[in-house]
Amino acid sequence: MGKRSRNKGREAVATAEGEVGPRQPCPCGSGRRYKACHGASDGPPPVFNARPFGPYAGECDLIALRELVPAATAPLTLSEASGHAGKVIRLNSLLPGAAPAMVRDSGEIWLGLQVQHNFGDPGRDLGAVLLKALDSEAGVVGLTEAPGEGPRFTDLVVDEPLEVTVHDGFDFWINDLEDQGGAMAAALEQANAAASPTVRLDSVHAAYWTRLGAKEHLRWVMPEPEDDLLAGLARLHVSGDDVIADGARLVGMFRAHGLLVPVWDLPVGTGAEVLEESAAAFARALVDAVAAGPELTAEERAARSGLANRQVTIR
Repeated sequence: MGKRSRNKGREAVATAEGEVGPRQPCPCGSGRRYKACHGASDGPPPVFNARPFGPYAGECDLIALRELVPAATAPLTLSEASGHAGKVIRLNSLLPGAAPAMVRDSGEIWLGLQVQHNFGDPGRDLGAVLLKALDSEAGVVGLTEAPGEGPRFTDLVVDEPLEVTVHDGFDFWINDLEDQGGAMAAALEQANAAASPTVRLDSVHAAYWTRLGAKEHLRWVMPEPEDDLLAGLARLHVSGDDVIADGARLVGMFRAHGLLVPVWDLPVGTGAEVLEESAAAFARALVDAVAAGPELTAEERAARSGLANRQVTIR
């Protein structure tokens, strides 16, 4: 009997006795094999939350600021669950040194999205950082270990859309400081050099034009469930209604924190302004295309398969 056959035999016995075989899916629902999850010798890996920022009215823009937009801010109003109902803090795409949070000398709290740590549930991590910042003196607030059980970000803020301001660079880091030199100035110069031009469209939610080197793109975080969105996009592709601008092409999509982010390549020189009207028209057409349901024609199924094969997951 070969090694694979012996393994199958052992797994069959384990299953028959009500146990879980090492190569079977873990009962916790993580999607991992049991031997790589709760059956691992060093215990289960950190908790994984497939949609850490939902349900939340600002979810799509929050994901964009965390994964796609270099320099942006948005005010947040805290909920009663935070113990500071009505207090306004500031959400930032990136803080100096990728800090999770900062308490300014004025007492204002800045929360950072693009950070170095990852304990499996960014929504819980962000909630833990926020609570820590609310109880901290002026300075940088970090998160050095898994926070454990507790409220998540969406429990601590008022459930409303984000009012996003996209900045040309990171000068807002030092606008409230009297001393704008030293290490902060050096960090600012480095961050500004790496920031790509980005514009948030006004006509739709969570759609961002950007220029990366010589190329232009539209990246649009969409709230629809993946299967529904893929079916809708496939219908629009077959009908020729997925064109955002002359010469533009839907080239694929990111999967980020449980949502899909379609990406269009744009002809050089397109800019953001000319996309406003066509993006709004596309959004209206997509609503109807998604509402048509899961049944697709053969051509639409082929288009859906092509879209599904051009996905890159961001975690």
